[in-house]
Amino acid sequence: MLEPLRKIFRKRAHHPAPAVPEGQRVYVIGDIHGRLDLFDELIAAIERDDGAAGPAETTIVLLGDLVDRGPDSAGVVRRARELQQRRPTRVLAGNHEEMFLDSFGDRRLLRHFLKHGGRETLLSYGVPRKRYNDSTLDELQALMNEVVPEEDRAFLRAAEEFVVIGDYLFVHAGIQPEVPLEEQSRHDMLWIRDRFLKYPGRHPHVVVHGHTICPSVEERGNRIGIDTGAYRTGRLTALVLEGQSRRYIQASEDAGSLSVSHLETAQ
Repeated sequence: MLEPLRKIFRKRAHHPAPAVPEGQRVYVIGDIHGRLDLFDELIAAIERDDGAAGPAETTIVLLGDLVDRGPDSAGVVRRARELQQRRPTRVLAGNHEEMFLDSFGDRRLLRHFLKHGGRETLLSYGVPRKRYNDSTLDELQALMNEVVPEEDRAFLRAAEEFVVIGDYLFVHAGIQPEVPLEEQSRHDMLWIRDRFLKYPGRHPHVVVHGHTICPSVEERGNRIGIDTGAYRTGRLTALVLEGQSRRYIQASEDAGSLSVSHLETAQ
C-alpha cells in the first residue's frame, strides 16, 4: 500500500510546478496584428498592475506578429519601439515579421505577404488606398522601400527567436518536439503548428506561444497558447508570471468600446 504512495510522491517531487526566478515578474503579450488600440489598452493595464503588485524585476515579452491584418501595424511597431526604450522588453520574431522583411527584396514573397495581411500594413504606413490599388507589384515594392522607416525595419530584424526565463520558453509558434533547443530551426519556431500543438509529452520548458488562434487561452500542461485573435476577435491577452503563479490580463473591444479583464485562471 505504501509503495504506490511513494511512487506518486517521487513523481510529484521530480516535476515541481514551473516558475520564474524569485523577484521577477513577466508579462507575455500574444499576437497583436496591428491592433494598436488593444495594445495601448493592455500596456496601460500592465503598467497599473505592475505598480500595484509591488517591487519586482519586470520584463515584458512580445510573442511576435506585431504586424499585418489589423488597421495600424505602423503604430504598433512604433509603440513597441517606445516601450523597449523605457522598460525591459523582449521582442520575438513572428512569421508575419519574417514575411514583411523578406518582401522588401523578394517580389514573390511580397505577393504572399500582401495576401496575408500585408495590404493593411502598407496602408498603415501611409500608402494611399487608391495608389495601392493602382500599383503593380514592382511599384508596391518600391513604395514599401520608400515609406517604411529603416528604424522600424532594423527593430524588427533585431527580434529574437526565443527567450527563456526560469522554467518557461517563449517563442512565436512553438518548437519541434524532442529536439534540443540549440538545434531548433528558425522556420519551426516561427511557423510550426500540428506536430507541436498535438504533441502530448513534456518539453524541457513549458512553452508559451502565439501563432495559432484559440477562442480562449489554452493551457495544455506542456504549453500555453495565448493568441486570442486580436485582429479577428477584438481580444488581446497577456499572461502574467510570478513565482509559480499564473494569471491573465485581457484587453477587449466590443462595438468600439475598450475594456480590461483580469483573470486568475485560463478561461
